[in-house]
Amino acid sequence: MRCVFVVVLLLLAGCGSVPKNTRNACAVFEQRDGLIHNWRRAAYSAEREYGVPVPVLMATVYTESGFRHNARPPRTMLFGFIPWKRISTAYGYSQALDGTWARYQAETGRWMARRTDFADAIRFIAWYHNESHRRNGIALNDPYRLYIAYYHGHGGYQRGNWSDTAKAGAKRATGMASIYARQLQGCGG
Repeated sequence: MRCVFVVVLLLLAGCGSVPKNTRNACAVFEQRDGLIHNWRRAAYSAEREYGVPVPVLMATVYTESGFRHNARPPRTMLFGFIPWKRISTAYGYSQALDGTWARYQAETGRWMARRTDFADAIRFIAWYHNESHRRNGIALNDPYRLYIAYYHGHGGYQRGNWSDTAKAGAKRATGMASIYARQLQGCGG
């Protein structure tokens, strides 16, 4: 019994912590290559299913949550000092909103998917980027425009009134996608 407990602890060790050196895709994948939680396998599976390159997917996670499984937007302050409501329902690796996550679950049948599970979150991001491609004609390897649509939604993207925050995030995601693409060529990605 004690051996089983130790094995389970080893398999789950580090699942909730942020990987070290998140600016290096190879390092992230090396740190999360367990039997149960294998991020490389999850990322490439999402790429195969939806056609979105792994560097674009990883750059979206990097930009949205910094690879924090329980990331949330900050709280607003009541009277300037009392923590109050959050500015949105974004949550998890993907920072998916409650309604968008529910739509994803309904459309894909993945009712058990969780925003705090990397494999589920990266599959969601791939699905959403694929929807942006289908609805707005954005190339699946265009991290800038995919991120804008991810941030503002498909309708917000179509309207074209993109916020400076979204443009800054899109620039950051584009830069990281480029870095990740170079790195993954060198580590068997």
